[in-house]
Amino acid sequence: MRFLLIEDEKELAAALSTALGKHGIVTDHTMHLADAFELTRQNPYDAILLDRRLPDGEGLSFIPQLRRAGVDTPVIVLTARNEPLERVEGLNVGADDYLGKPFLVEELMARVRAVLRRPSNLVEPRIVAGRMVIDPLNLNVTIDEAALDFPRRELLVLVALAKRKDKTVLRSTLESAVYNYEEEIQSNALDAHISRLRKRLLEMGAGVTIHAIRGVGYLLREE
Repeated sequence: MRFLLIEDEKELAAALSTALGKHGIVTDHTMHLADAFELTRQNPYDAILLDRRLPDGEGLSFIPQLRRAGVDTPVIVLTARNEPLERVEGLNVGADDYLGKPFLVEELMARVRAVLRRPSNLVEPRIVAGRMVIDPLNLNVTIDEAALDFPRRELLVLVALAKRKDKTVLRSTLESAVYNYEEEIQSNALDAHISRLRKRLLEMGAGVTIHAIRGVGYLLREE
C-alpha cells in the first residue's frame, strides 16, 4: 500500500513513515497542502493521513478540495486538536476517521484497516496466484495455509505483480509500489528484488514464475 502523509512535524513524520514501513506501507510525505494536492494527481494513494495545523492552511480544507477533484481516497485526520467539537467538525467535513495525538501506531493501523474494509474501499480482499494466497491489506502470504516470510520490499513487488497477474507491469509502477518519491532508487535495485523473488518462489514451489519483458517491466504468470 502507498499512503500520503501531510504533516509539518518532521521528526514525527519520519518516525511514522518508518513505523508504517514495517507494515509494508510506502509513505510519501509533505508539509504543504499545495504539494499534497499535486501528489494526489500523480499517485493513486490507498489512504491519506492529514494534520490540521499546516504552514499553508487548515488541513480540513484539503478534504473538500480533494472530493471536488473526484479523489475519493480515504482520509484519516491525525491532530492535536482533539476536543469533541473539533472531532465532529473533522468528520462533518468528510474525514473518514479522526485520531488525536499522541496515538499508538497499532491504533492507527487498526483504524486504517477498518476504513479500508469498508465496501467502497475494499478491493481484492485476497489474491490467489499459483499455490499462493495473498492478503494485500494485512500483507500476508501463505502456501497451503503456511505463512511465508519475505523481506518487505520483495513482498511489495510480489503483491504488485500478483494483483496484475498475466499482465505486464511497468518498471515505474513496481518502483512506485516499493519506494516513496523522495528515495533515490539504484538502477538495478528492482532487478535485484525480482531475482531474489524468483529464487524464493521456485524453492517454495509457489506455482508462479516472473518473466522479464525487456525494456518494459515484468509479468507474473501461473505455471
